[in-house]
Amino acid sequence: MLALPGRENLKGYFNSYIDFIHNLTYKQTSFSLYSCVYLIFDPLLHIVFLLLSLLSRLSGYEEMKCTVRDVFPAPRVTWTTEPPTFESLRPVTRMLADKAGLYTVDSRLKTLEGRPDLIYICKVTTSYGSQAWTASLREREIKGTHGRDLSIPCSAPTYLSSPSLRWSFSNGEDSSHILSYDSRSGDSVSTPPWDSQVELDGFRVPFGDGSLRLMDPRRSDHTGTYTCVFSVPYSTHTERNSTGGPSHWWILGLVIALMVLALAGMLAYMKLKGKEGPLKTNTDKRKTA
Repeated sequence: MLALPGRENLKGYFNSYIDFIHNLTYKQTSFSLYSCVYLIFDPLLHIVFLLLSLLSRLSGYEEMKCTVRDVFPAPRVTWTTEPPTFESLRPVTRMLADKAGLYTVDSRLKTLEGRPDLIYICKVTTSYGSQAWTASLREREIKGTHGRDLSIPCSAPTYLSSPSLRWSFSNGEDSSHILSYDSRSGDSVSTPPWDSQVELDGFRVPFGDGSLRLMDPRRSDHTGTYTCVFSVPYSTHTERNSTGGPSHWWILGLVIALMVLALAGMLAYMKLKGKEGPLKTNTDKRKTA
């Protein structure tokens, strides 16, 4: 548990806490696929802890989960998508207060079928003012070719203006920082060994394009999940790009081919037995006569 600092040390606290979250090992499970943590300080709400994650249910559908913890007064949570959709969004929201009067809110929204590229936006507002906090998430799968440069997309929603950017990579066991872009200075800093393997067009980032170019990718080293996070005060947007591992379709093809061969062999055997049956019967009749 991290102790809350005084206001004069808040900046250092946030940096250390976000680094602490980033250095956690993310392991993919059959239930929780990804989480995005967002912390903001507000004089009335104290620490705003906003968590947006994608859950995969055993029943086959996916849902977004937006969690707000330890806030006062009771917040209001709403959902939108970008681009907007005409389909009705029906989130299920639960709110619970502890003994100290601080609220924890759990809001869940089933993802829309057939719309894999939608951005899901969770918005938190309070009863005392017009300030709002947002966290948004988009997940996609990308495919590349061994040895051929790969462009990994990352686009900010239109409501984010001049955001900062951070890229990271996870292979399912270990997580590593790739680079950071500072919107104030316009500088980007990458970490080894990524500094010789990636390129970012810093002129495009202020306009919402944080796409990363991965040069000469190797399947053994670069298969995994690439995560970009755009951030401005009170808002953050996360995109999670998963690169496909080795294809297993050849296994299915081999099984089907073996089944076809087995069926053909069985039909040939049955056809041969059918021809031998009448011949054997006629031979037996001659011997009896």
